[in-house]
Amino acid sequence: MNHILLLIRPRLQGLMNAIKRSSRKERRFRIILIMGLGIVFWTVLFAIFYRILSYFKRVEGFGDVLALKLLSMVLVTFFALLIFSGVITLVAKLYLSRDLPLVHTLPVLPGRVFLARFSESLFDSSWMVALYSLPIFMSYGIIYQAGFSFYLACGATLVLLSLTAVALSAVLVLIMAVILPAQRIRSMAFFLGALVLILLVLTIRLIRPEQLVDPEVFSSLAQYLRSLESPGNPFLPTTWAYDLLKGTLIISQNAPLNLGLLLSFSGSLLFGAYRLAERFYFLGYSQAQSGPVSHATGSGRKRPGLERFFSGVTRALVLKEIRTFRRDQTQWPQLLLIFALVFIYVYNFSVLPLESIPWRATYLKNLVSFLNIGLAGFVLSALAARFVYPAVSMEGAAFWLIQAAPLKIRDFLMVKFLFYCLPFVILGEALIILTNLILEVTPFVMVLSTLTVALMVPGIVSLALALGAAYPDFRAENPAQATTSIGGLIFMVLSAAFIILVIVLEAGPAYQVFLADIAGRQLSTLSLLGIIVSFGAVIVLSFLAVALPLRYGTRRLAARMGQK
Repeated sequence: MNHILLLIRPRLQGLMNAIKRSSRKERRFRIILIMGLGIVFWTVLFAIFYRILSYFKRVEGFGDVLALKLLSMVLVTFFALLIFSGVITLVAKLYLSRDLPLVHTLPVLPGRVFLARFSESLFDSSWMVALYSLPIFMSYGIIYQAGFSFYLACGATLVLLSLTAVALSAVLVLIMAVILPAQRIRSMAFFLGALVLILLVLTIRLIRPEQLVDPEVFSSLAQYLRSLESPGNPFLPTTWAYDLLKGTLIISQNAPLNLGLLLSFSGSLLFGAYRLAERFYFLGYSQAQSGPVSHATGSGRKRPGLERFFSGVTRALVLKEIRTFRRDQTQWPQLLLIFALVFIYVYNFSVLPLESIPWRATYLKNLVSFLNIGLAGFVLSALAARFVYPAVSMEGAAFWLIQAAPLKIRDFLMVKFLFYCLPFVILGEALIILTNLILEVTPFVMVLSTLTVALMVPGIVSLALALGAAYPDFRAENPAQATTSIGGLIFMVLSAAFIILVIVLEAGPAYQVFLADIAGRQLSTLSLLGIIVSFGAVIVLSFLAVALPLRYGTRRLAARMGQK
C-alpha cells in the first residue's frame, strides 16, 4: 500500500497545487458555479424521475412492475457506460501517459504500478456516472419510502458495479495490449471499440425497451406482466445489483446473497486483473514503446481544391486539422461506434408500435418527431463534448506553434468551428430525416425539424469549442480527461438549456400550425403573429449561441496567450 499511495500522491499533489495557484476570487467563483450547476442538474433529474415514479405508483399492480423495469434499464445502461469509460481511461493511464517512463524507473513492481493506475482510472471513469445516478436512487427511495438499508445498498451497488466494470475493462486492455503488434498499440482502440460496440448492441437487446409499449405481442395481460417481471440473466452483475436494490426497496429477500455475489465477483475480477498485470503489463508497455515506422508520402504537396477557399495560414490550419484527424488511429473506432449508435437510434424508431396505441396515429407520430428534435440535440451534444470540446486542449505542447504563428485567435477558432460544424450538421440532419421518413410525418413537421436542427447544431458546436478554448487543458493526455473538467460541465448544462429553450419556444406554434394543417383551416392573424415571434426568437437565439460563445472563447484564449 505504501508504494501505491506513493504513486498516487503526485496526482493529489498536482490537484492541490492547481488549487493553490488559482486566485482566491477565481477559486470562489468556480466553487459557486460548480455547486450551482450541480444543484440545478440534480433538481431537474430528480424532478423528472420523481414525476415518472409518482405516476407509476398510482397504477395499481402494473406501476411497480414498470418502476422496477426502469430501474433495471438504468443499471444496465450505467454498467455499459462504465465499461466503455473504463476501457478508454485505462488505455491512456496504463500505456500512453507521459510520466510512465519515469514511473517504470522506480523500484516498484509492475503489479503495484497497475494498481495505482487502476485506482486513478476507477475514479476518473466512474465519478460522473455515480453523480448522475444519485438523484435517480433518491427519487426511488422517497416514492417507496425506503429505509436506510436501501441507501446503503445504493452506495454499495455504485461502488461494486464501478469496480466490476473497470476491472473487466482492465482484463480486456491487458490482454489486447499483448496480442496486438508492438507498433500498433494505439490501434488497440479499434479492437476495443468493436468489442464495446458488440456490448452496446447486446445491452440494447437485453433491455428490450419495445416491450414497454407493445403489449399486443403477448396473448394476455398476465403474460405481458410476467414477461416484464421475469428476472434477468443470473450470471450478470447488473442482475445481482438489481436484485439487491429490489430486495431493500420493495421485497425484503436475498439482499445479503446478492451483495455477497457482487462483492466476491468484483474482488475476484480485480485479483485476476492484478495477476494478469504482474505477468503481462510490463510486456505490453514495452511493446507500446515501439512506434510505427513512417514513410514520406509527399504530404507537402499543395491541394488545389483548398486554395479556392483558403489561403496562407488559414489553409495550413485546415490541412493540419484534416491530417491530424486522419492520422489519429483512436478516432476511427469512435467513428465506427457513432455509426452504430446512429443505426440503433434509427432502429428504435422503426420498432415503436405507434399504430397499435389507441391514439390518433398521425398525431402521435408527429409528436414523437417533434420530441425527437430535442433527443437528437442531446445526442449531438454528447458527441460534441467528446470531439469538439477537447479540440483546443489536444493541441498540447505544440500549441506554442499557434502562439508563434502570424495568426489571430479568432481565425484559429473559426477554422476549427467550420471543420467540425459541417459533419455535425450532416449527422444531425441524417438522424432527423431518417426517423421522420420512418414515422411518415407531415411535410410541415419534416421542414420544421430539419430547419431546427440546422439552426441548433452550429450553436452546440460553438458552445463546445468556445468553452474548450476558455478552459483548455494542454496537459491532458486524452480527450476524456479534457472533457471531465469544469468547462465540460458548463458546456453540457448550457447545451441542454439551449436545446430545451428552443423546444419550448417552438412547441406552442408548432402545435397550432399542425392542428390547422390537419383540420384544413386558416390561422388567425394573432396566431400568425405569435408564430412569427416564436420562430424569430429561435433564429435570434441560434445566432447568439454561435456568436457570443465564440467571442467569449476568443477573448479568454487570447488573454491566456497574452494577445489583445
